[in-house]
Amino acid sequence: MKRLFLVSSFKDVANIFKGFEKNLAGKTVTFIPTASVVEKVVFYVNAGKEALEQLGLIVDVLELSTATADEISVKLKGNDFIYVTGGNTFFLLQEMKKTGADKIIIEEINAGKLYIGESAGAMVTSANIEYVKGMDSVKKAPDLLDFDALGLVEFYTVPHYTNAPFKKIAQKIVDSYSSTLNLYPISNSDAILVENDEFKIERN
Repeated sequence: MKRLFLVSSFKDVANIFKGFEKNLAGKTVTFIPTASVVEKVVFYVNAGKEALEQLGLIVDVLELSTATADEISVKLKGNDFIYVTGGNTFFLLQEMKKTGADKIIIEEINAGKLYIGESAGAMVTSANIEYVKGMDSVKKAPDLLDFDALGLVEFYTVPHYTNAPFKKIAQKIVDSYSSTLNLYPISNSDAILVENDEFKIERN
């Protein structure tokens, strides 16, 4: 059973998450803030963490760019859920590939572990992240050799659609790629709920 909860802003849809996954109390979530490491604005990292804790979850932080291979393996395999925050999608993918976390995450999700992806964490689940160039700087990931991403879903999430300060950028991505990619633009009040190959958008 493949289950993903893909959002623009987790704190704004935490109530939808509570309906999607009812068994939360005391569960541990591997919290990956890696995409935010190269960003100046990072308020959403703590906002997401606090929202998880308010739901009764135990947050176990895993910073891919500084963690050992053992830490990455133990936390991703041992904890109940995986949460990947927003930030720079290219840097996130670079570090996932560099550490082998990408392969473990794919295996864990295919084995039934719930994945929560916020903004960059949602976009990286698509097959390829080249479409994100308008939103994130590729220069922040100098070691990224290609844009092939996790390939967990058949669509391409466009986060922060209609929300400042990403309104124009998100619209530009939609205008540029909607004829060639299966885009799913979501605002900060939306969540994409994925169960196996079926998915739906829920709005607050």
